[in-house]
Amino acid sequence: MANLDDIDSHIVRVLRGDGRISNAELAVAVGLSPSACLRRVRLLERAGVIRGYAAIIHEGAPEDRLVVFTQITLDRQTEEYLNRFETAVCRCPEITDCHLMTGTADYLLKIEVKNAGDYERLHKEVLSRLPGVARIQSSFAIRAVVSRRPAR
Repeated sequence: MANLDDIDSHIVRVLRGDGRISNAELAVAVGLSPSACLRRVRLLERAGVIRGYAAIIHEGAPEDRLVVFTQITLDRQTEEYLNRFETAVCRCPEITDCHLMTGTADYLLKIEVKNAGDYERLHKEVLSRLPGVARIQSSFAIRAVVSRRPAR
């Protein structure tokens, strides 16, 4: 994250917890006037610190979905390979998070599917066909212990 002062950091923390908070409520939470708060939020948006706002959509109860963490290793780590892979990953709605990693795998994906059969379909039809993939290693989550995102 960019060099943020304490107030900007506080604004970001509050917005992470509730992206729909009104500017008036946000201003109170961070100790600013509404106009000063809005000005800082706009500056954070222009600087790319705040890149957007999203609704987290929940389809069914948490037990109605399976979370899979998948490590992907590419054939090559050239800029072209990385870009092609990342572009393709962004087209798959089941992949909720994708991180470029250090270590043995190049990427770590968080995938949410309905069940093991749905993951098998995704593995065959999507993951194994992603550009440049040399190895796929998946782990099924038993349960979330801590989640810093807003409740789903």
